[in-house]
Amino acid sequence: MFGPRKPLHADGTLEPDRVLRKTLSWPHLVALGVGAIVGTGIYTLTGVGADRAGPAVILAFAIAGAVCACAALAYAELATMIPTSGSAYTYTYSVLGETLGWIVGWSLILEYSVACSAVAVGWSAYLVGWLEAAGIHLPPLLLVGPHEGGIVNLPAVLVALTIAGMLMAGTRESATFNIFLVVIKLAALGVFVALTLPAFDSANLTPFMPYGFGSVVQDGETRGVMAAAAIVFFAFYGFDAVATSAEEAKNPSRDLKIGIIGSMLTATSIYMLVAIGAVGAISYTVLADSAEPLAFVLRALDHPFAASAVALAAIVALPSVILVMMYGQSRIFFVMSRDGLLPRWASKVSPRTGSPVLITGLTGLFVAAFAGFFTIGDLAELANAGTLLAFIAVGACLMILRKTQPDLPRVFRCPQPYVVGTLAIVGCAYLMLSLPEITLMRFVAWNAIGLAVYLLYGRARSMLTRDILAVERS
Repeated sequence: MFGPRKPLHADGTLEPDRVLRKTLSWPHLVALGVGAIVGTGIYTLTGVGADRAGPAVILAFAIAGAVCACAALAYAELATMIPTSGSAYTYTYSVLGETLGWIVGWSLILEYSVACSAVAVGWSAYLVGWLEAAGIHLPPLLLVGPHEGGIVNLPAVLVALTIAGMLMAGTRESATFNIFLVVIKLAALGVFVALTLPAFDSANLTPFMPYGFGSVVQDGETRGVMAAAAIVFFAFYGFDAVATSAEEAKNPSRDLKIGIIGSMLTATSIYMLVAIGAVGAISYTVLADSAEPLAFVLRALDHPFAASAVALAAIVALPSVILVMMYGQSRIFFVMSRDGLLPRWASKVSPRTGSPVLITGLTGLFVAAFAGFFTIGDLAELANAGTLLAFIAVGACLMILRKTQPDLPRVFRCPQPYVVGTLAIVGCAYLMLSLPEITLMRFVAWNAIGLAVYLLYGRARSMLTRDILAVERS
């Protein structure tokens, strides 16, 4: 009904020049996950979430984290069963068929590309704030896109292109450098929590839910706890980038489950502490107006040096998120190309680095274009739509495989798979419906374009279809 399905294990059928090199161990994978999760979501979207939910942004983080925890458990089981690159795209292709696999893959391309762009925009805001605090003022027209009265967000464009260049140099080198960036980032957040928790004032938490629990439109803006959860969800989903590295893991059966679950637990604990510190220290109405909320809170508490240090840490470390997300996008594009659904030339890997250099460069250009011309709110919402659809598919794949192939070896077995899978599907569907209508319209338009590409190009060139026809003819 949904087209042919890939075999769950295809390692022996892969062409030698289209196989990714195994260079990553579990510390690299945990750092990849934490590097992607702990980033713009907590450094920048805390203010956006506070604007939508008030002090209940704390609850919004908890809800988004709970939904992601269910998805993470599903990912951990599937990633160790299907240890090839491609993440949710590969799982869906193998379990639900090529057509649905394409839709998920096309959505993931949007997710990772737009997420990279959102982080680049957040990084630009911290850079500009830090420079201005130091008395350095750059031309305003080159600091924001047309939607905010500028020409192009040049710092966001430049950081995206720089990270693309690093990834083109090699996966292991990039992952090792990412560990260094993650340590800087966690140290800065530790300083923030240590300075804000002593300033906690319960009066700042009143009223706790000024816009209610659900997602409602007020004064032209979508607000409420669930509306905030739908956007701060962006802050959690980096763990799925770990699953895209399955083919490059040295010991996938051990390393993937450690990477996915370890990064998720670490990041969730940090998020709750930072959110409590931020909204407990100053009023959410003030916090909502800042593009660099953590540094803003520290300045308001008369910690100018710490504010500069945290902002500097964000400037240094936020590129780790761009690195991981861009890595994930290039691997999704790589696998779809290797499967023949996108041009096959994109799936050639470099003999020197063992990574897909050309497609990584094209990914960098695509990310830079979005970062230069769109706002962080628009980008984060659009990225979330693609991720939520992928998580729904993973939850469904978990339950279907447990039903249809219960005896398959499972290195990691998700506890209560039908409960976890159902919660992941229902939670993600509710969060998706909580996104602004314009975001959902853009997402539908993106997938309409994707289906046209698939019907006009990908379906006829599918390597799996070609192999099936070859067998039938023989």
